[in-house]
Amino acid sequence: MNSIRTHILAPTIVLVLFGSLALVLMAMRDSYRQTEAVYDAQLVQTARLMQGLLQQPLEQTEWAFVRRAVDSAMDRSAEGIFSHRYEINLAFQIWSQDGTLLMRSEGAPALQSPPMPGIHEFFLDEQEWCGVLLEDGRQGLRIWVGEREDLRQDLIQQVLQHTLLPTLICLPLLAVSIWLLLGWGLRPLQRMAQQLRSRPEHALQPLASGPLPSELQPMRDALNGMLSQLSALLERERRFIADAAHELRTPLTILDIHARNARQANTPEEREEALMFLQQGVARATRIASQLLTMARLEAGSGSRHRLDLTALVREELADLAPLALDQQIELVLDAEESLMVDGEPGAIAILMRNLISNAVNFSRPGDEVSVHIHQVEQQVRLQILDQGPGVEPHRLQHLGARFHSMGNSQGAGLGLAIVSMIAQKLGGRITFRNRDARGFCVELMLPAELE
Repeated sequence: MNSIRTHILAPTIVLVLFGSLALVLMAMRDSYRQTEAVYDAQLVQTARLMQGLLQQPLEQTEWAFVRRAVDSAMDRSAEGIFSHRYEINLAFQIWSQDGTLLMRSEGAPALQSPPMPGIHEFFLDEQEWCGVLLEDGRQGLRIWVGEREDLRQDLIQQVLQHTLLPTLICLPLLAVSIWLLLGWGLRPLQRMAQQLRSRPEHALQPLASGPLPSELQPMRDALNGMLSQLSALLERERRFIADAAHELRTPLTILDIHARNARQANTPEEREEALMFLQQGVARATRIASQLLTMARLEAGSGSRHRLDLTALVREELADLAPLALDQQIELVLDAEESLMVDGEPGAIAILMRNLISNAVNFSRPGDEVSVHIHQVEQQVRLQILDQGPGVEPHRLQHLGARFHSMGNSQGAGLGLAIVSMIAQKLGGRITFRNRDARGFCVELMLPAELE
């Protein structure tokens, strides 16, 4: 692909070239007409001047003297007479009222009779003439002043050429100037490109702030935003790898121990016990990997948010978790208002509910009750999950929601409440943990309500 300079300059030069030529052609056409009008006006003025010089009785006029005077004035070779390059030799003829030729200057066309009054053009002896006939009724004269059309056109062409020539010379200079000015204007972009090329390979710091043209500031802001997103993405990947390596190291080591115990077992009972421990270890490692992937997905911000009915969604999740509660003889209770709308992600809320309900069930005793309460409080929706378990020691409450902080469940990885806290933050809510006054534990989630 061509450079930006070429991409911009090519159409600009074409536009300037054709635009300038169009303007020059229009100006030349108008100048041609105006120059023609000026020469015609000079003919009329010359005829009037001749009329003024002949203000005497016709019989007293010495036409031979007038002819010699006119020829002498029109002779450019005469000594001491000023001449100009745009000057045209004029021709004169004078007739009496009855058409008798009284005077004809040297070089004038041999007209047999006076033409019509006014400005006119005619061919005579293969030569085109332009002239004007002025009638003087008081003197009884017909005065004709004319000039050769080819000489007039030559002078007009010289005038127009001198008008066009500077334009043709200046257009290349203008193109070079535009090229240089465009290069000067693109220097900030070149400096930014050089700054990007000179950065270290793994540098993700924002571009240095400094004065930039207004057109490049959005580009720098966009690049800094992309670098920030890329830095956050790499940080999440590093954290995921570190978390996975940290949390899976021990389970994998234990799995190896159980596998060796199974191979070295002396009795079927010892082998069965080792295989049972191995199966439990695989389940725990699978659960840890699943929770790590869930946290990575939540941190990446995947999933679309939309308006949903929280009550209906929680009711569906409780129905799915009912077999787990029944297996441990735990009763699930829902106390909720109908159709409480929130802005959220169904998948994220489902994960939140599964983690909280499973925690409450795991820390409850057979015959206990786990209740879920959903109510609207002013402009928010309050979701509470209450259990009748042993609760949490007061000094450990502040650590709930931290990664890998386990409450003593041998099958847990300490990621469940961390995932819950992350989902609450993602949904724009606030989550709190506290012990109940009598016995048990309470998790409370406050979400912004979606009003009608």
